[in-house]
Amino acid sequence: MKAPDGNKLAILNALNQGGFVSGQALGEKLGISRAAVSKHIKTLQEMGLDIFKVTGKGYCLNSQVGLLNKTQIDQHYKALGANTADVEVHPIIDSTNSELMRRIQAKTALESGTVIVAEMQQAGRGRRGRVWQSPFGANLYYSYFWRLDDGLQAAMGVSIAVGIAVYDAIKALYQIDVELKWPNDIYINKQKLAGVLVELDGQPQGPCQLVIGIGINLQMPESFSQHIDQAWTDLNQHTQKLDKNHLVASLTYHLEQRLVQYRQTGLQDMYEQWNSLNAFAGDYVELNTGHRSWRGICEGIDPQGGIRIRQDGEVKSYYGGEVSLRKAQV
Repeated sequence: MKAPDGNKLAILNALNQGGFVSGQALGEKLGISRAAVSKHIKTLQEMGLDIFKVTGKGYCLNSQVGLLNKTQIDQHYKALGANTADVEVHPIIDSTNSELMRRIQAKTALESGTVIVAEMQQAGRGRRGRVWQSPFGANLYYSYFWRLDDGLQAAMGVSIAVGIAVYDAIKALYQIDVELKWPNDIYINKQKLAGVLVELDGQPQGPCQLVIGIGINLQMPESFSQHIDQAWTDLNQHTQKLDKNHLVASLTYHLEQRLVQYRQTGLQDMYEQWNSLNAFAGDYVELNTGHRSWRGICEGIDPQGGIRIRQDGEVKSYYGGEVSLRKAQV
Protein backbone atom coordinates (compact mmCIF):
# COMPACT_ATOMS: atom_id res chain seq x y z
CA MET A 1 0.00 0.00 0.00
CA LYS A 2 1.37 3.38 -0.99
CA ALA A 3 2.32 5.79 1.77
CA PRO A 4 0.21 8.94 2.18
CA ASP A 5 1.81 12.02 0.60
CA GLY A 6 1.99 15.52 2.07
CA ASN A 7 -1.47 16.53 0.83
CA LYS A 8 -3.12 13.44 2.34
CA LEU A 9 -1.37 14.03 5.66
CA ALA A 10 -2.44 17.70 5.60
CA ILE A 11 -6.05 16.61 4.98
CA LEU A 12 -5.79 14.14 7.86
CA ASN A 13 -4.41 16.77 10.21
CA ALA A 14 -7.26 19.14 9.28
CA LEU A 15 -9.88 16.43 9.87
CA ASN A 16 -8.19 15.43 13.12
CA GLN A 17 -9.13 18.81 14.64
CA GLY A 18 -12.69 17.49 14.89
CA GLY A 19 -15.96 18.40 13.22
CA PHE A 20 -16.61 18.93 9.51
CA VAL A 21 -14.25 20.52 6.99
CA SER A 22 -15.50 21.47 3.53
CA GLY A 23 -13.80 20.21 0.40
CA GLN A 24 -13.50 23.79 -0.82
CA ALA A 25 -11.70 24.88 2.37
CA LEU A 26 -9.31 21.92 2.12
CA GLY A 27 -8.64 22.68 -1.54
CA GLU A 28 -7.92 26.36 -0.86
CA LYS A 29 -5.59 25.49 2.01
CA LEU A 30 -3.60 23.03 -0.11
CA GLY A 31 -3.85 24.84 -3.43
CA ILE A 32 -5.60 21.93 -5.15
CA SER A 33 -9.05 21.38 -6.69
CA ARG A 34 -12.06 19.95 -4.86
CA ALA A 35 -11.85 16.97 -7.22
CA ALA A 36 -8.26 16.36 -6.09
CA VAL A 37 -9.40 16.59 -2.45
CA SER A 38 -12.11 14.01 -3.16
CA LYS A 39 -9.52 11.71 -4.74
CA HIS A 40 -7.22 11.99 -1.69
CA ILE A 41 -10.16 11.28 0.62
CA LYS A 42 -11.01 8.13 -1.34
CA THR A 43 -7.42 6.89 -1.03
CA LEU A 44 -7.45 7.51 2.73
CA GLN A 45 -10.71 5.57 3.02
CA GLU A 46 -9.10 2.66 1.17
CA MET A 47 -6.30 2.70 3.77
CA GLY A 48 -8.88 1.93 6.46
CA LEU A 49 -9.80 5.42 7.70
CA ASP A 50 -13.48 6.05 8.39
CA ILE A 51 -14.09 9.41 6.69
CA PHE A 52 -17.64 10.32 5.75
CA LYS A 53 -19.20 13.20 3.80
CA VAL A 54 -22.38 15.18 4.50
CA THR A 55 -23.69 17.42 1.71
CA GLY A 56 -23.42 21.07 2.69
CA LYS A 57 -21.10 20.36 5.64
CA GLY A 58 -18.07 18.59 4.20
CA TYR A 59 -15.90 15.74 5.44
CA CYS A 60 -15.56 14.35 8.97
CA LEU A 61 -13.13 11.83 10.45
CA ASN A 62 -15.07 9.25 12.45
CA SER A 63 -12.38 8.12 14.85
CA GLN A 64 -12.33 7.58 18.59
CA VAL A 65 -8.55 7.45 18.72
CA GLY A 66 -7.36 10.54 16.80
CA LEU A 67 -3.92 10.89 15.27
CA LEU A 68 -0.51 10.92 16.92
CA ASN A 69 0.80 14.29 18.05
CA LYS A 70 4.17 14.68 19.76
CA THR A 71 3.19 17.87 21.59
CA GLN A 72 0.13 16.19 23.10
CA ILE A 73 2.16 13.11 24.04
CA ASP A 74 4.66 15.35 25.87
CA GLN A 75 1.86 17.17 27.72
CA HIS A 76 0.31 13.92 28.96
CA TYR A 77 3.74 12.54 29.86
CA LYS A 78 4.68 15.62 31.89
CA ALA A 79 1.33 15.46 33.68
CA LEU A 80 2.48 12.11 35.08
CA GLY A 81 5.42 13.88 36.73
CA ALA A 82 8.02 12.88 34.15
CA ASN A 83 10.32 14.94 31.92
CA THR A 84 9.88 15.31 28.16
CA ALA A 85 9.47 11.94 26.47
CA ASP A 86 11.95 11.04 23.72
CA VAL A 87 9.25 10.15 21.18
CA GLU A 88 9.47 10.13 17.38
CA VAL A 89 6.16 10.18 15.49
CA HIS A 90 6.13 8.66 11.99
CA PRO A 91 3.11 8.80 9.66
CA ILE A 92 4.13 5.51 8.04
CA ILE A 93 7.00 3.07 8.46
CA ASP A 94 7.84 -0.50 7.55
CA SER A 95 8.03 -1.50 11.23
CA THR A 96 8.81 0.51 14.36
CA ASN A 97 10.90 -2.40 15.67
CA SER A 98 12.78 -2.72 12.38
CA GLU A 99 13.64 0.99 12.39
CA LEU A 100 15.24 0.79 15.84
CA MET A 101 17.03 -2.46 15.00
CA ARG A 102 18.49 -0.82 11.85
CA ARG A 103 19.86 2.03 13.95
CA ILE A 104 21.41 -0.46 16.37
CA GLN A 105 23.06 -2.39 13.52
CA ALA A 106 24.33 0.88 11.99
CA LYS A 107 25.72 1.86 15.41
CA THR A 108 23.64 5.05 15.38
CA ALA A 109 23.75 6.83 18.72
CA LEU A 110 20.54 5.97 20.57
CA GLU A 111 19.45 7.13 23.98
CA SER A 112 17.92 4.49 26.22
CA GLY A 113 14.24 5.39 26.35
CA THR A 114 13.88 6.40 22.69
CA VAL A 115 10.33 5.68 21.48
CA ILE A 116 9.13 5.35 17.89
CA VAL A 117 5.39 5.35 17.16
CA ALA A 118 3.68 5.25 13.78
CA GLU A 119 0.23 5.68 12.29
CA MET A 120 0.77 2.74 9.97
CA GLN A 121 3.22 -0.11 9.44
CA GLN A 122 3.75 -1.60 6.01
CA ALA A 123 5.60 -4.64 7.36
CA GLY A 124 4.43 -5.01 10.96
CA ARG A 125 5.79 -8.13 12.64
CA GLY A 126 4.57 -10.36 15.42
CA ARG A 127 6.33 -13.30 17.03
CA ARG A 128 7.34 -16.38 15.01
CA GLY A 129 7.33 -14.40 11.75
CA ARG A 130 3.64 -13.55 11.85
CA VAL A 131 2.25 -10.41 10.20
CA TRP A 132 0.86 -7.78 12.58
CA GLN A 133 -2.14 -6.11 10.94
CA SER A 134 -1.30 -2.39 10.88
CA PRO A 135 -3.96 -0.24 9.14
CA PHE A 136 -3.43 3.53 9.10
CA GLY A 137 -4.48 5.42 12.22
CA ALA A 138 -6.44 2.51 13.69
CA ASN A 139 -4.14 0.96 16.29
CA LEU A 140 -0.99 1.69 18.29
CA TYR A 141 2.37 0.68 16.78
CA TYR A 142 5.03 1.37 19.39
CA SER A 143 8.69 0.50 19.99
CA TYR A 144 10.97 1.40 22.92
CA PHE A 145 14.77 1.20 22.96
CA TRP A 146 16.41 0.04 26.19
CA ARG A 147 20.02 -0.68 27.08
CA LEU A 148 20.72 -3.36 29.69
CA ASP A 149 24.27 -3.78 30.99
CA ASP A 150 23.89 -7.24 32.52
CA GLY A 151 24.02 -9.43 29.39
CA LEU A 152 21.51 -11.36 27.31
CA GLN A 153 20.73 -13.86 30.08
CA ALA A 154 19.48 -11.03 32.31
CA ALA A 155 17.02 -9.99 29.60
CA MET A 156 15.22 -13.33 29.61
CA GLY A 157 12.19 -12.15 31.57
CA VAL A 158 11.77 -8.67 30.07
CA SER A 159 8.60 -9.56 28.13
CA ILE A 160 6.95 -10.48 31.45
CA ALA A 161 7.71 -7.02 32.87
CA VAL A 162 6.49 -5.40 29.64
CA GLY A 163 3.18 -7.27 29.84
CA ILE A 164 2.62 -5.95 33.35
CA ALA A 165 3.48 -2.42 32.16
CA VAL A 166 0.78 -2.70 29.48
CA TYR A 167 -1.62 -3.84 32.21
CA ASP A 168 -0.59 -0.84 34.34
CA ALA A 169 -1.18 1.67 31.53
CA ILE A 170 -4.58 0.30 30.49
CA LYS A 171 -5.76 -0.05 34.09
CA ALA A 172 -4.69 3.53 34.89
CA LEU A 173 -6.46 5.06 31.88
CA TYR A 174 -9.55 2.92 31.43
CA GLN A 175 -9.99 0.87 34.64
CA ILE A 176 -9.91 -2.29 32.50
CA ASP A 177 -8.32 -5.45 33.91
CA VAL A 178 -6.51 -7.22 31.08
CA GLU A 179 -5.20 -10.78 31.25
CA LEU A 180 -1.67 -11.86 30.34
CA LYS A 181 -0.78 -14.88 28.21
CA TRP A 182 2.74 -16.27 28.38
CA PRO A 183 5.11 -15.21 27.04
CA ASN A 184 3.91 -11.89 25.62
CA ASP A 185 0.23 -11.45 24.72
CA ILE A 186 -2.44 -9.30 26.37
CA TYR A 187 -6.05 -10.49 26.42
CA ILE A 188 -9.48 -9.22 27.40
CA ASN A 189 -12.05 -11.95 28.02
CA LYS A 190 -9.83 -14.56 26.28
CA GLN A 191 -9.56 -12.38 23.15
CA LYS A 192 -6.23 -10.93 22.03
CA LEU A 193 -5.91 -7.18 22.54
CA ALA A 194 -2.16 -6.63 22.22
CA GLY A 195 1.17 -8.31 21.62
CA VAL A 196 4.77 -7.74 22.64
CA LEU A 197 7.85 -8.46 20.52
CA VAL A 198 11.22 -8.06 22.29
CA GLU A 199 14.30 -8.20 20.07
CA LEU A 200 17.87 -8.22 21.39
CA ASP A 201 21.33 -7.33 20.17
CA GLY A 202 24.43 -7.96 22.27
CA GLN A 203 26.84 -10.42 23.84
CA PRO A 204 25.98 -13.16 26.37
CA GLN A 205 28.08 -11.49 29.10
CA GLY A 206 28.27 -7.87 27.94
CA PRO A 207 25.84 -5.00 27.52
CA CYS A 208 22.83 -5.72 25.35
CA GLN A 209 20.39 -3.51 23.51
CA LEU A 210 16.69 -4.30 23.47
CA VAL A 211 13.90 -3.16 21.18
CA ILE A 212 10.56 -3.59 22.91
CA GLY A 213 7.73 -3.60 20.40
CA ILE A 214 4.12 -3.25 21.54
CA GLY A 215 1.07 -3.41 19.27
CA ILE A 216 -2.34 -2.60 20.75
CA ASN A 217 -5.64 -2.91 18.85
CA LEU A 218 -7.52 0.37 19.31
CA GLN A 219 -10.17 0.62 16.59
CA MET A 220 -9.58 -2.21 14.12
CA PRO A 221 -11.44 -1.75 10.79
CA GLU A 222 -13.61 -4.72 9.80
CA SER A 223 -11.82 -4.86 6.43
CA PHE A 224 -8.58 -5.80 8.22
CA SER A 225 -10.03 -8.05 10.92
CA GLN A 226 -10.68 -10.84 8.41
CA HIS A 227 -6.91 -11.38 8.16
CA ILE A 228 -6.54 -12.16 11.89
CA ASP A 229 -6.48 -15.89 12.58
CA GLN A 230 -7.52 -15.86 16.27
CA ALA A 231 -10.13 -14.37 18.57
CA TRP A 232 -9.37 -10.66 18.99
CA THR A 233 -10.74 -7.47 20.47
CA ASP A 234 -9.85 -3.77 20.49
CA LEU A 235 -10.04 -1.08 23.16
CA ASN A 236 -12.84 0.72 21.35
CA GLN A 237 -15.15 -2.17 22.29
CA HIS A 238 -14.44 -1.63 26.00
CA THR A 239 -14.13 2.14 26.51
CA GLN A 240 -15.34 5.39 24.96
CA LYS A 241 -12.40 7.40 26.34
CA LEU A 242 -9.73 6.50 23.81
CA ASP A 243 -6.95 9.02 23.22
CA LYS A 244 -3.96 7.60 21.38
CA ASN A 245 -1.56 10.30 22.61
CA HIS A 246 -2.59 9.81 26.22
CA LEU A 247 -2.06 6.06 25.80
CA VAL A 248 1.46 6.55 24.35
CA ALA A 249 2.39 8.75 27.33
CA SER A 250 0.90 6.36 29.90
CA LEU A 251 2.50 3.31 28.27
CA THR A 252 5.92 5.00 28.17
CA TYR A 253 5.66 6.11 31.79
CA HIS A 254 4.59 2.70 33.15
CA LEU A 255 7.07 0.84 30.96
CA GLU A 256 9.89 2.94 32.37
CA GLN A 257 8.72 2.26 35.92
CA ARG A 258 8.65 -1.50 35.33
CA LEU A 259 12.03 -1.55 33.56
CA VAL A 260 13.63 0.26 36.51
CA GLN A 261 12.10 -2.35 38.80
CA TYR A 262 13.30 -5.16 36.52
CA ARG A 263 16.84 -3.79 36.43
CA GLN A 264 16.93 -3.68 40.24
CA THR A 265 15.24 -6.96 41.24
CA GLY A 266 14.38 -8.89 38.08
CA LEU A 267 10.95 -10.53 38.32
CA GLN A 268 11.24 -11.10 42.06
CA ASP A 269 8.55 -8.51 42.83
CA MET A 270 6.49 -9.01 39.67
CA TYR A 271 5.99 -12.70 38.94
CA GLU A 272 3.26 -13.18 41.54
CA GLN A 273 1.30 -10.26 40.10
CA TRP A 274 1.71 -11.74 36.62
CA ASN A 275 0.30 -15.04 37.96
CA SER A 276 -2.75 -13.20 39.30
CA LEU A 277 -3.38 -11.96 35.73
CA ASN A 278 -2.62 -15.28 33.96
CA ALA A 279 -5.18 -15.77 31.17
CA PHE A 280 -4.68 -19.56 31.22
CA ALA A 281 -4.50 -20.12 34.99
CA GLY A 282 -5.49 -23.71 35.77
CA ASP A 283 -6.27 -24.49 32.11
CA TYR A 284 -5.12 -27.56 30.21
CA VAL A 285 -2.61 -26.15 27.70
CA GLU A 286 -0.21 -27.22 24.98
CA LEU A 287 3.31 -25.80 24.73
CA ASN A 288 4.85 -26.14 21.28
CA THR A 289 8.43 -25.43 20.20
CA GLY A 290 8.00 -26.57 16.60
CA HIS A 291 9.97 -29.74 17.34
CA ARG A 292 8.28 -30.94 20.51
CA SER A 293 5.10 -30.27 22.41
CA TRP A 294 4.01 -30.76 26.00
CA ARG A 295 0.54 -30.80 27.52
CA GLY A 296 -0.47 -30.15 31.09
CA ILE A 297 -2.07 -27.77 33.55
CA CYS A 298 -0.82 -24.17 33.39
CA GLU A 299 0.55 -23.22 36.81
CA GLY A 300 1.74 -19.71 35.92
CA ILE A 301 5.37 -18.55 35.80
CA ASP A 302 8.37 -19.03 38.07
CA PRO A 303 10.58 -16.17 39.40
CA GLN A 304 12.74 -16.32 36.24
CA GLY A 305 9.75 -15.96 33.90
CA GLY A 306 9.51 -19.57 32.75
CA ILE A 307 6.07 -21.10 32.26
CA ARG A 308 5.23 -23.83 34.80
CA ILE A 309 3.25 -26.79 33.49
CA ARG A 310 2.00 -29.67 35.63
CA GLN A 311 2.34 -33.06 33.92
CA ASP A 312 1.50 -36.32 35.69
CA GLY A 313 1.70 -34.61 39.08
CA GLU A 314 5.11 -33.04 38.39
CA VAL A 315 5.61 -29.32 37.68
CA LYS A 316 8.30 -28.29 35.20
CA SER A 317 9.36 -24.84 33.97
CA TYR A 318 9.90 -24.04 30.30
CA TYR A 319 11.59 -20.91 29.00
CA GLY A 320 11.69 -18.64 25.94
CA GLY A 321 12.60 -19.16 22.33
CA GLU A 322 10.31 -19.89 19.41
CA VAL A 323 7.47 -21.30 21.48
CA SER A 324 3.72 -20.95 21.53
CA LEU A 325 1.25 -21.68 24.29
CA ARG A 326 -2.41 -22.34 23.65
CA LYS A 327 -5.37 -23.89 25.30
CA ALA A 328 -5.45 -27.58 24.48
CA GLN A 329 -8.39 -29.77 23.56
CA VAL A 330 -9.06 -32.27 26.32
